[in-house]
Amino acid sequence: MSEISLAIRKTIFEKFNNADERFTNDEVFAELQKSGKIDSALTIDDMEQHFTELCDAGVMRNIAQNFTTQWFKLFDPLEQIKCNSCHAEIPINKSEEKNCPISSCNASI
Repeated sequence: MSEISLAIRKTIFEKFNNADERFTNDEVFAELQKSGKIDSALTIDDMEQHFTELCDAGVMRNIAQNFTTQWFKLFDPLEQIKCNSCHAEIPINKSEEKNCPISSCNASI
């Protein structure tokens, strides 16, 4: 998992962690910019692959789209899990494989 995808995942956990509510890629992108978690040169178009990665992982699903704005819903709320190997705290949902998504670690959680 890329650092950007992990930052998106953490932002969703902190700000949009409700499976009954919807949120947009624009809202997540604005939070990432505000917190300085991503390079200021990145645009919303640069982020599409990272949102797709989280959909492919089963974290969330795309429920609508209008030009570059995408609306998402979580399948399940994310839970903060600590990796016993690298000690990183990673938000994952209950249906995901319990493997550390950090590429340099990838240990079972």
